[in-house]
Amino acid sequence: MNNQNKPILKKFDTKVQYLKYKVLREVARHTYDDDNLVTSFNDIAKTIVKDKATMRCCIYKERAIVGERIGMAGGGHKNVDNIIEVLDIACDECPVAGYEVTHMCRGCLAHRCEDVCKRGAITFDENQKAHIDKDKCVQCGMCAKVCPYSAIIHTERPCVKACKVKAISMNEDHAAVIDDSKCINCGACVYQCPWGAITDKSYIVEVVEMLKKYANDDKVKLYAVVAPSISGQFSYANIKLGQVVTGIKRLGFHNVVEAALGADMVAYDEAKELAEKGFLTSSCCPAFVEFVEKNFPMLKENISHNPSPMAAIAKYIKKNDPDCKVVFIGPCTAKKAEIRKDGIKEYVDSALTFEELQALFDAREIDLTELEESELNNASYYGRIFARCGGLAEAVQEALKEQGNGDFELHAVSCDGIDECRTALLKASKGIGNINFIEGMACVGGCIGGAGCLTHGPKNKTEVDKYGKLAMEKSITDAIKNL
Repeated sequence: MNNQNKPILKKFDTKVQYLKYKVLREVARHTYDDDNLVTSFNDIAKTIVKDKATMRCCIYKERAIVGERIGMAGGGHKNVDNIIEVLDIACDECPVAGYEVTHMCRGCLAHRCEDVCKRGAITFDENQKAHIDKDKCVQCGMCAKVCPYSAIIHTERPCVKACKVKAISMNEDHAAVIDDSKCINCGACVYQCPWGAITDKSYIVEVVEMLKKYANDDKVKLYAVVAPSISGQFSYANIKLGQVVTGIKRLGFHNVVEAALGADMVAYDEAKELAEKGFLTSSCCPAFVEFVEKNFPMLKENISHNPSPMAAIAKYIKKNDPDCKVVFIGPCTAKKAEIRKDGIKEYVDSALTFEELQALFDAREIDLTELEESELNNASYYGRIFARCGGLAEAVQEALKEQGNGDFELHAVSCDGIDECRTALLKASKGIGNINFIEGMACVGGCIGGAGCLTHGPKNKTEVDKYGKLAMEKSITDAIKNL
Protein backbone atom coordinates (compact mmCIF):
# COMPACT_ATOMS: atom_id res chain seq x y z
CA MET A 1 0.00 0.00 0.00
CA ASN A 2 1.39 3.42 -0.95
CA ASN A 3 2.41 5.44 2.12
CA GLN A 4 0.55 8.52 0.83
CA ASN A 5 -2.73 6.63 1.17
CA LYS A 6 -2.11 5.60 4.77
CA PRO A 7 -3.44 7.64 7.70
CA ILE A 8 -0.56 9.77 8.98
CA LEU A 9 -2.18 11.99 11.62
CA LYS A 10 -1.99 9.32 14.31
CA LYS A 11 1.79 9.56 14.16
CA PHE A 12 1.73 13.06 15.65
CA ASP A 13 0.22 14.93 18.58
CA THR A 14 -1.29 17.79 16.57
CA LYS A 15 -2.43 18.89 13.14
CA VAL A 16 0.23 21.61 13.22
CA GLN A 17 2.88 18.88 13.35
CA TYR A 18 1.09 17.04 10.56
CA LEU A 19 1.14 20.11 8.31
CA LYS A 20 4.82 20.67 9.04
CA TYR A 21 5.50 17.01 8.28
CA LYS A 22 3.67 17.16 4.93
CA VAL A 23 5.82 20.09 3.80
CA LEU A 24 9.00 18.34 4.92
CA ARG A 25 7.94 15.14 3.16
CA GLU A 26 7.25 16.90 -0.13
CA VAL A 27 10.45 18.95 0.06
CA ALA A 28 12.43 15.76 0.69
CA ARG A 29 10.66 13.99 -2.18
CA HIS A 30 11.39 16.78 -4.65
CA THR A 31 15.02 16.95 -3.48
CA TYR A 32 15.40 13.21 -4.03
CA ASP A 33 13.97 13.70 -7.53
CA ASP A 34 16.51 16.46 -8.29
CA ASP A 35 13.80 19.09 -8.56
CA ASN A 36 14.72 22.71 -7.95
CA LEU A 37 12.89 23.84 -4.82
CA VAL A 38 12.40 27.35 -6.19
CA THR A 39 10.49 26.03 -9.20
CA SER A 40 8.74 23.39 -7.08
CA PHE A 41 7.11 25.86 -4.69
CA ASN A 42 3.79 25.98 -6.53
CA ASP A 43 3.64 22.21 -7.04
CA ILE A 44 4.27 21.52 -3.37
CA ALA A 45 1.83 24.21 -2.23
CA LYS A 46 -0.91 22.80 -4.48
CA THR A 47 -0.20 19.26 -3.26
CA ILE A 48 -0.77 20.33 0.33
CA VAL A 49 -3.46 23.00 -0.19
CA LYS A 50 -5.82 21.75 -2.87
CA ASP A 51 -8.95 23.58 -4.04
CA LYS A 52 -10.57 24.41 -0.72
CA ALA A 53 -9.35 26.35 2.30
CA THR A 54 -9.38 24.31 5.51
CA MET A 55 -7.14 26.33 7.83
CA ARG A 56 -7.25 30.00 6.84
CA CYS A 57 -9.48 32.50 5.07
CA CYS A 58 -8.65 31.34 1.55
CA ILE A 59 -6.46 28.92 -0.38
CA TYR A 60 -4.20 31.78 -1.51
CA LYS A 61 -3.19 32.62 2.03
CA GLU A 62 -2.81 28.94 2.88
CA ARG A 63 -0.52 28.45 -0.11
CA ALA A 64 1.46 31.56 0.76
CA ILE A 65 2.03 30.18 4.25
CA VAL A 66 3.03 26.82 2.82
CA GLY A 67 5.52 28.69 0.65
CA GLU A 68 7.09 30.14 3.79
CA ARG A 69 7.21 26.66 5.31
CA ILE A 70 8.97 25.34 2.21
CA GLY A 71 11.59 28.03 2.72
CA MET A 72 12.10 26.89 6.33
CA ALA A 73 12.31 23.28 5.18
CA GLY A 74 15.05 24.41 2.81
CA GLY A 75 17.14 25.91 5.60
CA GLY A 76 15.31 29.12 6.46
CA HIS A 77 16.37 32.70 5.86
CA LYS A 78 20.13 32.92 5.46
CA ASN A 79 20.25 36.36 7.10
CA VAL A 80 18.60 35.03 10.28
CA ASP A 81 21.12 33.28 12.52
CA ASN A 82 18.61 31.91 15.01
CA ILE A 83 17.33 28.35 14.52
CA ILE A 84 13.79 29.40 15.48
CA GLU A 85 11.95 31.79 13.16
CA VAL A 86 8.54 33.45 13.02
CA LEU A 87 6.48 33.16 9.85
CA ASP A 88 4.91 36.63 9.92
CA ILE A 89 2.17 35.78 7.43
CA ALA A 90 1.02 32.89 9.64
CA CYS A 91 1.14 34.87 12.89
CA ASP A 92 -2.06 36.90 12.93
CA GLU A 93 -4.78 34.91 14.64
CA CYS A 94 -4.05 35.30 18.37
CA PRO A 95 -5.92 37.99 20.30
CA VAL A 96 -3.89 40.66 22.04
CA ALA A 97 -2.96 39.34 25.47
CA GLY A 98 -3.77 41.02 28.76
CA TYR A 99 -6.58 41.30 31.27
CA GLU A 100 -10.10 40.79 29.95
CA VAL A 101 -13.56 41.12 31.49
CA THR A 102 -15.63 38.02 30.79
CA HIS A 103 -19.38 37.43 30.65
CA MET A 104 -19.19 36.48 34.34
CA CYS A 105 -19.18 40.18 35.25
CA ARG A 106 -22.45 40.87 37.11
CA GLY A 107 -22.16 44.65 37.17
CA CYS A 108 -22.13 44.52 40.97
CA LEU A 109 -22.58 47.50 43.21
CA ALA A 110 -19.20 47.22 44.93
CA HIS A 111 -17.04 48.11 41.89
CA ARG A 112 -13.95 46.86 43.71
CA CYS A 113 -12.14 46.52 40.36
CA GLU A 114 -12.63 50.22 39.67
CA ASP A 115 -11.55 51.28 43.15
CA VAL A 116 -8.32 49.26 43.09
CA CYS A 117 -7.21 50.41 39.62
CA LYS A 118 -4.79 53.31 40.07
CA ARG A 119 -4.67 54.04 36.35
CA GLY A 120 -8.37 54.63 35.78
CA ALA A 121 -8.43 51.84 33.21
CA ILE A 122 -11.82 50.43 34.25
CA THR A 123 -15.15 51.94 33.23
CA PHE A 124 -18.71 50.64 33.13
CA ASP A 125 -21.25 50.56 30.32
CA GLU A 126 -24.96 51.32 30.56
CA ASN A 127 -25.57 47.81 31.90
CA GLN A 128 -22.91 48.38 34.56
CA LYS A 129 -20.59 45.77 33.00
CA ALA A 130 -16.89 46.54 33.44
CA HIS A 131 -14.53 47.30 30.55
CA ILE A 132 -10.74 47.61 30.57
CA ASP A 133 -8.99 50.32 28.55
CA LYS A 134 -5.88 48.51 27.21
CA ASP A 135 -4.09 51.82 26.62
CA LYS A 136 -4.27 52.65 30.32
CA CYS A 137 -3.92 49.15 31.79
CA VAL A 138 -0.43 48.30 33.13
CA GLN A 139 -1.16 44.58 33.68
CA CYS A 140 -0.85 44.79 37.48
CA GLY A 141 -3.67 42.28 37.94
CA MET A 142 -5.17 43.91 41.01
CA CYS A 143 -8.64 44.05 39.43
CA ALA A 144 -8.62 40.29 38.86
CA LYS A 145 -7.62 39.68 42.48
CA VAL A 146 -10.48 41.65 43.97
CA CYS A 147 -13.32 40.65 41.62
CA PRO A 148 -15.80 38.58 43.69
CA TYR A 149 -16.98 36.68 40.60
CA SER A 150 -13.51 35.95 39.14
CA ALA A 151 -14.87 37.69 36.07
CA ILE A 152 -11.53 39.22 35.07
CA ILE A 153 -8.98 36.85 33.57
CA HIS A 154 -5.47 37.17 32.26
CA THR A 155 -4.74 35.77 28.81
CA GLU A 156 -1.34 35.16 27.27
CA ARG A 157 -0.39 34.24 23.77
CA PRO A 158 0.63 30.57 23.71
CA CYS A 159 4.12 31.35 22.43
CA VAL A 160 4.73 33.96 25.14
CA LYS A 161 3.45 31.57 27.79
CA ALA A 162 5.63 28.75 26.47
CA CYS A 163 8.80 30.85 26.38
CA LYS A 164 10.31 30.65 29.85
CA VAL A 165 13.18 32.98 28.99
CA LYS A 166 10.92 35.87 27.90
CA ALA A 167 12.42 36.01 24.43
CA ILE A 168 9.10 36.62 22.63
CA SER A 169 7.32 39.96 22.27
CA MET A 170 4.93 41.48 19.72
CA ASN A 171 5.62 44.01 16.97
CA GLU A 172 3.29 46.81 15.87
CA ASP A 173 1.32 44.36 13.73
CA HIS A 174 0.86 42.05 16.72
CA ALA A 175 3.08 39.37 15.17
CA ALA A 176 5.53 37.53 17.39
CA VAL A 177 9.13 38.70 17.50
CA ILE A 178 12.01 36.63 18.89
CA ASP A 179 14.84 38.32 20.78
CA ASP A 180 17.85 36.26 19.69
CA SER A 181 19.90 37.55 22.62
CA LYS A 182 17.50 35.77 25.00
CA CYS A 183 16.38 32.78 22.92
CA ILE A 184 17.96 29.41 23.82
CA ASN A 185 16.50 27.52 20.81
CA CYS A 186 14.60 25.08 23.03
CA GLY A 187 11.64 25.06 20.63
CA ALA A 188 8.93 25.29 23.29
CA CYS A 189 7.23 28.04 21.29
CA VAL A 190 7.42 25.89 18.15
CA TYR A 191 5.46 23.07 19.75
CA GLN A 192 2.95 25.31 21.56
CA CYS A 193 2.01 27.74 18.77
CA PRO A 194 -1.50 26.61 17.69
CA TRP A 195 -1.01 28.08 14.21
CA GLY A 196 2.46 26.76 13.51
CA ALA A 197 3.59 30.35 12.99
CA ILE A 198 6.86 29.71 14.82
CA THR A 199 9.04 26.96 13.47
CA ASP A 200 12.59 25.66 13.35
CA LYS A 201 14.90 25.68 10.37
CA SER A 202 15.32 22.29 8.75
CA TYR A 203 18.46 20.70 7.35
CA ILE A 204 16.48 17.97 5.62
CA VAL A 205 17.56 19.15 2.15
CA GLU A 206 21.28 18.97 2.94
CA VAL A 207 20.81 15.52 4.51
CA VAL A 208 19.02 14.24 1.40
CA GLU A 209 21.78 15.67 -0.75
CA MET A 210 24.37 13.88 1.39
CA LEU A 211 22.45 10.62 1.14
CA LYS A 212 22.36 10.95 -2.65
CA LYS A 213 25.97 12.06 -3.01
CA TYR A 214 27.49 9.28 -0.93
CA ALA A 215 25.07 6.47 -1.80
CA ASN A 216 27.67 4.53 -3.76
CA ASP A 217 30.81 6.03 -2.26
CA ASP A 218 33.05 3.39 -0.71
CA LYS A 219 35.23 6.01 0.97
CA VAL A 220 32.69 8.35 2.58
CA LYS A 221 30.24 6.58 4.87
CA LEU A 222 27.23 8.17 6.53
CA TYR A 223 26.59 7.49 10.20
CA ALA A 224 23.30 8.22 11.94
CA VAL A 225 23.64 9.00 15.64
CA VAL A 226 20.23 8.50 17.24
CA ALA A 227 19.15 9.95 20.57
CA PRO A 228 17.89 7.48 23.20
CA SER A 229 14.53 9.26 23.24
CA ILE A 230 13.86 7.50 19.93
CA SER A 231 12.49 4.59 21.94
CA GLY A 232 8.71 4.76 21.73
CA GLN A 233 8.68 7.60 19.20
CA PHE A 234 7.72 5.39 16.26
CA SER A 235 5.46 3.03 18.20
CA TYR A 236 2.34 3.60 16.07
CA ALA A 237 1.19 0.38 14.40
CA ASN A 238 3.36 -1.51 16.93
CA ILE A 239 6.57 -0.56 15.13
CA LYS A 240 9.68 -1.86 16.89
CA LEU A 241 12.83 0.18 17.41
CA GLY A 242 14.77 -2.40 15.41
CA GLN A 243 12.52 -1.70 12.42
CA VAL A 244 13.27 2.02 12.72
CA VAL A 245 16.98 1.21 12.71
CA THR A 246 16.52 -0.84 9.54
CA GLY A 247 14.55 2.04 8.01
CA ILE A 248 17.39 4.47 8.72
CA LYS A 249 19.81 2.12 6.96
CA ARG A 250 17.39 1.83 4.02
CA LEU A 251 17.62 5.61 3.65
CA GLY A 252 21.32 5.15 2.87
CA PHE A 253 23.11 5.38 6.21
CA HIS A 254 26.06 3.03 6.59
CA ASN A 255 25.49 2.51 10.31
CA VAL A 256 23.30 3.60 13.20
CA VAL A 257 24.99 4.42 16.51
CA GLU A 258 23.40 5.25 19.84
CA ALA A 259 24.02 8.73 21.23
CA ALA A 260 23.53 6.85 24.50
CA LEU A 261 27.06 5.47 24.10
CA GLY A 262 28.24 9.06 24.06
CA ALA A 263 26.13 9.54 27.20
CA ASP A 264 28.06 6.70 28.86
CA MET A 265 31.31 8.44 27.93
CA VAL A 266 30.06 11.78 29.27
CA ALA A 267 28.68 10.33 32.51
CA TYR A 268 32.00 8.63 33.23
CA ASP A 269 34.07 11.76 32.60
CA GLU A 270 31.56 14.09 34.25
CA ALA A 271 31.68 12.01 37.44
CA LYS A 272 35.46 12.40 37.52
CA GLU A 273 35.18 16.14 36.96
CA LEU A 274 32.56 16.46 39.69
CA ALA A 275 34.71 14.57 42.20
CA GLU A 276 37.63 16.88 41.40
CA LYS A 277 35.77 20.21 41.40
CA GLY A 278 33.01 19.60 43.93
CA PHE A 279 30.25 21.41 42.00
CA LEU A 280 29.04 21.16 38.41
CA THR A 281 26.13 21.89 36.16
CA SER A 282 25.56 19.43 33.31
CA SER A 283 26.61 20.04 29.71
CA CYS A 284 24.31 17.60 27.90
CA CYS A 285 21.38 19.87 27.02
CA PRO A 286 22.51 22.71 24.69
CA ALA A 287 19.46 24.83 25.54
CA PHE A 288 20.25 24.55 29.27
CA VAL A 289 23.91 25.42 28.66
CA GLU A 290 22.86 28.51 26.70
CA PHE A 291 20.39 29.41 29.46
CA VAL A 292 23.21 29.36 32.02
CA GLU A 293 25.52 31.39 29.79
CA LYS A 294 22.91 34.06 29.09
CA ASN A 295 21.22 34.28 32.48
CA PHE A 296 23.76 33.09 35.05
CA PRO A 297 27.15 34.08 33.64
CA MET A 298 28.66 33.85 37.14
CA LEU A 299 28.13 30.07 36.92
CA LYS A 300 29.53 29.66 33.42
CA GLU A 301 32.80 28.18 34.70
CA ASN A 302 30.80 25.58 36.63
CA ILE A 303 29.32 24.10 33.46
CA SER A 304 30.90 20.71 32.87
CA HIS A 305 33.76 20.92 30.40
CA ASN A 306 32.64 17.64 28.85
CA PRO A 307 30.88 17.74 25.47
CA SER A 308 27.30 16.64 24.96
CA PRO A 309 26.70 12.92 24.29
CA MET A 310 26.08 13.74 20.62
CA ALA A 311 29.43 15.49 20.28
CA ALA A 312 31.30 12.84 22.29
CA ILE A 313 30.17 9.91 20.15
CA ALA A 314 30.52 11.87 16.89
CA LYS A 315 34.11 12.73 17.81
CA TYR A 316 34.79 9.05 18.47
CA ILE A 317 33.26 8.01 15.14
CA LYS A 318 35.31 10.55 13.17
CA LYS A 319 38.49 9.57 15.00
CA ASN A 320 38.02 6.04 13.66
CA ASP A 321 36.67 7.05 10.25
CA PRO A 322 37.95 10.56 9.40
CA ASP A 323 36.29 10.69 5.99
CA CYS A 324 32.80 9.87 7.24
CA LYS A 325 29.77 12.14 7.67
CA VAL A 326 27.71 12.17 10.87
CA VAL A 327 24.05 13.12 11.12
CA PHE A 328 22.41 13.44 14.53
CA ILE A 329 18.75 12.39 14.78
CA GLY A 330 16.85 13.37 17.90
CA PRO A 331 14.06 15.34 19.56
CA CYS A 332 15.90 18.63 19.88
CA THR A 333 15.75 21.91 17.97
CA ALA A 334 18.66 23.29 20.04
CA LYS A 335 20.93 20.60 18.58
CA LYS A 336 20.62 22.39 15.25
CA ALA A 337 22.29 25.39 16.86
CA GLU A 338 24.83 23.26 18.74
CA ILE A 339 26.21 21.64 15.58
CA ARG A 340 27.27 25.06 14.27
CA LYS A 341 29.46 25.82 17.29
CA ASP A 342 33.25 25.64 17.26
CA GLY A 343 34.42 22.35 18.66
CA ILE A 344 31.24 20.63 17.48
CA LYS A 345 30.82 21.45 13.79
CA GLU A 346 33.92 19.49 12.81
CA TYR A 347 32.35 16.31 14.19
CA VAL A 348 28.61 16.61 13.43
CA ASP A 349 27.71 17.44 9.84
CA SER A 350 23.94 17.88 10.22
CA ALA A 351 21.00 17.31 12.52
CA LEU A 352 17.43 16.12 12.07
CA THR A 353 14.46 15.81 14.40
CA PHE A 354 12.23 12.76 14.68
CA GLU A 355 9.58 14.72 12.76
CA GLU A 356 12.03 15.12 9.89
CA LEU A 357 13.05 11.46 10.03
CA GLN A 358 9.41 10.45 9.61
CA ALA A 359 9.19 12.76 6.61
CA LEU A 360 12.26 11.09 5.08
CA PHE A 361 10.79 7.62 5.56
CA ASP A 362 7.57 8.59 3.82
CA ALA A 363 9.31 10.56 1.07
CA ARG A 364 11.08 7.30 0.18
CA GLU A 365 7.91 5.26 0.79
CA ILE A 366 9.63 3.14 3.43
CA ASP A 367 6.97 1.24 5.35
CA LEU A 368 8.51 0.53 8.76
CA THR A 369 5.87 -2.07 9.56
CA GLU A 370 7.18 -4.30 6.78
CA LEU A 371 10.86 -4.20 7.76
CA GLU A 372 12.91 -6.74 9.65
CA GLU A 373 14.57 -5.63 12.87
CA SER A 374 18.21 -4.53 13.13
CA GLU A 375 20.13 -4.50 16.37
CA LEU A 376 20.92 -1.26 18.18
CA ASN A 377 23.00 -2.15 21.21
CA ASN A 378 26.00 0.10 21.73
CA ALA A 379 25.21 1.58 25.14
CA SER A 380 24.45 0.76 28.76
CA TYR A 381 21.24 1.17 30.70
CA TYR A 382 22.62 4.36 32.23
CA GLY A 383 23.46 5.97 28.90
CA ARG A 384 20.01 5.24 27.56
CA ILE A 385 18.11 6.81 30.48
CA PHE A 386 19.73 10.20 29.74
CA ALA A 387 16.60 10.72 27.63
CA ARG A 388 14.41 11.46 30.63
CA CYS A 389 14.77 13.85 33.52
CA GLY A 390 16.80 12.32 36.34
CA GLY A 391 18.62 9.87 34.11
CA LEU A 392 21.85 11.87 33.96
CA ALA A 393 22.05 12.18 37.75
CA GLU A 394 21.53 8.41 38.09
CA ALA A 395 24.29 7.80 35.56
CA VAL A 396 26.74 10.11 37.35
CA GLN A 397 25.98 8.38 40.65
CA GLU A 398 26.67 5.01 39.02
CA ALA A 399 29.89 6.28 37.44
CA LEU A 400 31.13 7.58 40.79
CA LYS A 401 30.57 4.12 42.26
CA GLU A 402 32.26 2.32 39.36
CA GLN A 403 35.28 4.63 39.66
CA GLY A 404 35.68 3.88 43.34
CA ASN A 405 34.38 7.31 44.37
CA GLY A 406 31.36 5.89 46.16
CA ASP A 407 32.21 7.93 49.24
CA PHE A 408 31.61 11.15 47.31
CA GLU A 409 28.17 12.32 48.39
CA LEU A 410 26.20 13.32 45.33
CA HIS A 411 23.61 15.99 46.11
CA ALA A 412 21.99 16.36 42.73
CA VAL A 413 18.94 18.28 41.65
CA SER A 414 17.34 17.17 38.40
CA CYS A 415 15.57 20.09 36.75
CA ASP A 416 12.47 19.28 34.75
CA GLY A 417 12.11 22.30 32.49
CA ILE A 418 13.52 25.83 32.52
CA ASP A 419 11.47 27.03 35.49
CA GLU A 420 13.09 24.38 37.70
CA CYS A 421 16.48 25.13 36.15
CA ARG A 422 16.13 28.80 37.07
CA THR A 423 15.24 27.98 40.67
CA ALA A 424 18.20 25.61 41.10
CA LEU A 425 20.64 28.03 39.48
CA LEU A 426 19.41 30.92 41.63
CA LYS A 427 19.99 28.87 44.77
CA ALA A 428 23.42 27.78 43.57
CA SER A 429 24.43 31.34 42.68
CA LYS A 430 23.53 32.46 46.20
CA GLY A 431 25.02 29.44 47.94
CA ILE A 432 21.64 28.25 49.17
CA GLY A 433 21.11 24.55 49.77
CA ASN A 434 23.36 21.54 49.76
CA ILE A 435 23.63 21.06 45.98
CA ASN A 436 26.75 19.93 44.15
CA PHE A 437 25.33 18.82 40.80
CA ILE A 438 22.59 20.40 38.68
CA GLU A 439 21.14 18.27 35.90
CA GLY A 440 19.56 20.81 33.59
CA MET A 441 16.84 19.78 31.14
CA ALA A 442 15.26 22.64 29.19
CA CYS A 443 12.29 20.55 28.06
CA VAL A 444 9.72 19.30 30.54
CA GLY A 445 10.29 15.59 31.00
CA GLY A 446 13.78 15.84 29.51
CA CYS A 447 14.63 14.92 25.93
CA ILE A 448 11.38 12.95 25.65
CA GLY A 449 9.64 16.34 25.77
CA GLY A 450 11.68 17.86 22.94
CA ALA A 451 9.94 20.01 20.36
CA GLY A 452 11.01 17.68 17.54
CA CYS A 453 9.34 14.58 19.01
CA LEU A 454 6.44 12.97 17.17
CA THR A 455 4.57 12.51 20.43
CA HIS A 456 4.89 13.87 23.95
CA GLY A 457 3.57 12.14 27.02
CA PRO A 458 4.22 10.07 30.17
CA LYS A 459 4.38 6.84 28.17
CA ASN A 460 7.62 7.99 26.59
CA LYS A 461 9.36 7.90 30.00
CA THR A 462 8.19 4.32 30.42
CA GLU A 463 9.49 3.43 26.98
CA VAL A 464 12.90 4.93 27.77
CA ASP A 465 13.20 2.89 30.96
CA LYS A 466 12.17 -0.28 29.11
CA TYR A 467 14.70 0.51 26.40
CA GLY A 468 17.39 1.00 29.04
CA LYS A 469 16.71 -2.35 30.66
CA LEU A 470 17.20 -4.10 27.30
CA ALA A 471 20.83 -2.94 27.11
CA MET A 472 23.33 -5.79 26.97
CA GLU A 473 25.92 -3.75 28.85
CA LYS A 474 24.80 -3.39 32.44
CA SER A 475 27.52 -0.98 33.58
CA ILE A 476 28.99 2.22 32.16
CA THR A 477 32.48 0.75 32.38
CA ASP A 478 31.49 -2.25 30.28
CA ALA A 479 29.93 0.02 27.63
CA ILE A 480 33.02 2.17 27.15
CA LYS A 481 35.84 -0.29 27.92
CA ASN A 482 36.63 -0.96 24.26
CA LEU A 483 36.55 2.67 23.13
